[in-house]
Amino acid sequence: MRRVVVKVGSAVLTQGDSIAKERMKALVEFLVELKKENEVLLVSSGAVAAGYTKVQLDRTILKNKQALASIGQPVLMHKYAKEFQKHNIITSQILVTAANLNKDEETKKIKDTVDTLLGSGVIPIINENDATATEELVVGDNDQLSAYMTKHTNSDLLIILSDIDAYYDEDPHKNPNAKVQKIVKEIDECALSREATPHGTFATGGIVTKLKAASYLLKHNIDMFLSSGFDLSDAKSYMIDGKHIGGTLFTKGEA
Repeated sequence: MRRVVVKVGSAVLTQGDSIAKERMKALVEFLVELKKENEVLLVSSGAVAAGYTKVQLDRTILKNKQALASIGQPVLMHKYAKEFQKHNIITSQILVTAANLNKDEETKKIKDTVDTLLGSGVIPIINENDATATEELVVGDNDQLSAYMTKHTNSDLLIILSDIDAYYDEDPHKNPNAKVQKIVKEIDECALSREATPHGTFATGGIVTKLKAASYLLKHNIDMFLSSGFDLSDAKSYMIDGKHIGGTLFTKGEA
């Protein structure tokens, strides 16, 4: 059975200043379907946005953002638990910091926990512990976190569901004729050195952080699939039907 990590970003999970309920429901239904043939881990953003629905603090200030994450993480987990409960699936929470990912002993503990959860049919929901993360000990964003978790849990594939539906040969916002690159086997260093340009209020990444995640995984011969989190049809086609219609597959192997 394949082990698959699915990462969903804040841009997908939030709508205005609240959690996008219908998109979360669609995500959960996709993961339930995926779980029939795969072991599934979820890396989810959205804690700060969930916290903001309860207390409107200025999220540009670090201590406020950490407080919002602290408020929002249990809110987010409760929403997930309710949706998965409809399908008789139990979820768990794993919060990690950069310190957990910098030591072999720590990463082994994470993998042991994940192995136990998956062996019990549980879907682990993973996030960075934003409430206590410091500038010196921060993973950076959940694209990077999901890539690290994919490697350290011996997973076979990372799926990133985003407001970016694929990797294009040019910026599609600037060039309407930009073409989707369906398969990417290597990433140019220039593309990795560009400045990250997050789209949403609560987002931290953009295409650059996704390329960095893909580059990291390619170095370890692990595939990554990037597709839309607003419309899950490309992810479903690729993962459930075995047809690569849309989205981008980053792979060293034969696609």
